[in-house]
Amino acid sequence: MARTTALNAAWQRLQAEAERLRHRSLHALFETDPQRSARFARQALGFYVDFSRQLIDDEALKHLLALAEAADVAGAREALFTGAPVNVTENRPALHTALRQQTDAPVLVDGEDVIPAIRAQQRRMGKLVARLHAGQWRGYSGRAITDVVHLGVGGSDLGPQLVVDALKEFRHPHCNVGLHFVANLDGGELARTLARLNPETTLFVVTSKTFTTVDTLTNAASALAWLEVASGLPAAELKRLHFIGISAAAERVDEWGIPADHQLRFWAWVGGRYSLWSTVGFAIALWLGMEGFTQLLAGAAAMDDHYRTAPAEENLPLLLALIDVWNHNLLGAHAHAVLPYDARLALLPRYLAQLEMESNGKSVQRDGTPVTRHTAAVLWGETGPTAQHAFYQLLHQGTETIWCDFITAVRADEWALPDVKAHQRLNLANCLAQAQALAFGADHPDPHRRYPGNRPSTLLLMDALSPWQLGALLALYEHKVHASAVIWNINPFDQWGVELGKRIAGELCTQLEKTEDGTEDSSLAPLLNHIRQVMRT
Repeated sequence: MARTTALNAAWQRLQAEAERLRHRSLHALFETDPQRSARFARQALGFYVDFSRQLIDDEALKHLLALAEAADVAGAREALFTGAPVNVTENRPALHTALRQQTDAPVLVDGEDVIPAIRAQQRRMGKLVARLHAGQWRGYSGRAITDVVHLGVGGSDLGPQLVVDALKEFRHPHCNVGLHFVANLDGGELARTLARLNPETTLFVVTSKTFTTVDTLTNAASALAWLEVASGLPAAELKRLHFIGISAAAERVDEWGIPADHQLRFWAWVGGRYSLWSTVGFAIALWLGMEGFTQLLAGAAAMDDHYRTAPAEENLPLLLALIDVWNHNLLGAHAHAVLPYDARLALLPRYLAQLEMESNGKSVQRDGTPVTRHTAAVLWGETGPTAQHAFYQLLHQGTETIWCDFITAVRADEWALPDVKAHQRLNLANCLAQAQALAFGADHPDPHRRYPGNRPSTLLLMDALSPWQLGALLALYEHKVHASAVIWNINPFDQWGVELGKRIAGELCTQLEKTEDGTEDSSLAPLLNHIRQVMRT
């Protein structure tokens, strides 16, 4: 009761602060405080985070930090790291942090230390990676594997694909295979990928936590059929030679027919959208080598330590979470744009959209009662230089206020261009210019050319992009999502909202297999009958 009272009081104080600041301008805040840009910036772990262009001042920030204290973010954070069952609807921990822990200090789940099992799976993954790097994995014709296709969906696809795409320039010198990702169920993505590959030299990595995911297993079955047609060999032999299985359900991988020495394991306490740190990151390890994969883990582990130990006023994930709460719950903005000014991070907005909206898109609190405030905002984005010529019109002059994260690396030495610094100066100038234009706007006698300004944004600069820094960046947003969830009193580690559509799809697939028209559901009968007619022609 005392905690609820303190929390309610903290929200009420913040509502008063929001009313006080709602009609202030960022221009006025900077004009009255020449040191504002430096005071509302934080540096840690190779990041420079400038949130001075948020409509916030010292008093508002003080009360936001008080809200985090009243919500006991610190206590919830410790429960996360120590293996408490923080995923309350499934009664299990969410220990993705243990996957990247850099020491062998025990982490207990149901009284068992999970670190030795994690290390064993990392070693097994390293052996499979080394075998491919050495050209020792042979397909059915005896030729070495030249291409690896990662079959997954959602978290088991987006995370590995993002990291590999972002770190193309860090490819391990012994990684001589092409790496491909297929997630879509419609068949088109798989067909286009297979059309470019040779079945004799293609290896498939089937990644599914339960090994029952329809999307992934359908694509795996089609890949197997492709191999059967090309080779004339029995399925069992092809599964032995051309498949790796990654799952938390070893018995189902066994049933599917992938041999035990080609299986990698992770655990039920690893959420899909947090799974790239596990053996689900096999494609990352293949691309970067185990040394590069370890650097990725180390960067994330450094951010784990920062989130766990840094003072609240210096804590980057907590501050980003409080900025979200301020904009969304107190200033009434309902959309958040992530705008990386780095082509290597092109997939980051899509990855973060899943991370945030699947985690915090909830309408009930941890105890099952309805939420009393908005939870996750709509998140989307695009690389900034591309988006400038697309939807920035809405950001600058639209009727909705949308807060933005501008993300970029100061150095881009990895680009193989003789004039890379000129490119990067232009890129950085555009990034900073957009933040300035959003914040301060510009008056003009023609209303069509007037920029209202007062549009909030945060600038997140990395010294440079590397496996270590990318690991830290992804962990930064993971922990921001966690801190936001604690403040909203929701469970960020389940995703029951995706299950109903899957169940209905299974029922409708049975309906579509019927040759005759007719269904008991009047809302679907005309649609199903039309589809059957077209499919019969």
